[in-house]
Amino acid sequence: MRLRLIGIGPGGPDDLTVAAVKALESVDVFLVADKQRGVDDLVSVREQILCRHTTGRYRTIVVPDPPRDRAPEQYGTEVRDWHAARAEAYEAVLNAEIRDEETVGFLVWGDPSLYDSTIRVVERIRDRGVLDIDYDVVPGVSSIQLLAARHRLVFNRIGGPITITTGRRLGEEVASGADNLIVMLDGQLACRELDGAWDIWWGANLGTVDEELVAGRLHDVLDAIDVARVRSRSARGWVMDTYLLRRAR
Repeated sequence: MRLRLIGIGPGGPDDLTVAAVKALESVDVFLVADKQRGVDDLVSVREQILCRHTTGRYRTIVVPDPPRDRAPEQYGTEVRDWHAARAEAYEAVLNAEIRDEETVGFLVWGDPSLYDSTIRVVERIRDRGVLDIDYDVVPGVSSIQLLAARHRLVFNRIGGPITITTGRRLGEEVASGADNLIVMLDGQLACRELDGAWDIWWGANLGTVDEELVAGRLHDVLDAIDVARVRSRSARGWVMDTYLLRRAR
């Protein structure tokens, strides 16, 4: 059985690579996770992408996403258990509903290599040994690439490092001395707890018609970011944001 993990960018139907568009056309069946969190617009974005870039000769199977504790005491353990449950759910569908000659596609937000579980889940399915699976990965445009383009940024200082982290880990990274940070998965805007000596370049729902951008000295623009996040959620029902923090010099 052949699987294709296709990066579809952060949300805009114009932000797919040529390779991703060609990969979409090779797929017979798309498996789509239903997160059941009131974000139906995410499903419609996928439909727009498929309508724009395929001829429509495919079928879609929606797979209910296993529940997950979003604020667990043991974060790593909870996520690994969730991956295992996802693997079992996908394996059951692949085993019951997919013919051997069909190619199955997973539409992956952004790029499959960056804060996404699909590769790990597919590896778990392979390791279980129930199905004979081969798969490839088609890279996509990540939200951080689009953030850089929108703000006309070079992420690194000259010859300097870049740290990519999450809101959950932001305090640890700052304490360790990192001063050029790309932050993802920060629904609570952990950056508001930092001192004022930081500049921020922030973006939400990048690539969609409702994308939001804010930049400036951190504590001068936090209110503007809060307002923009409310606008994004009101417009689409969800917010996917990322930002660059750089210690001011």
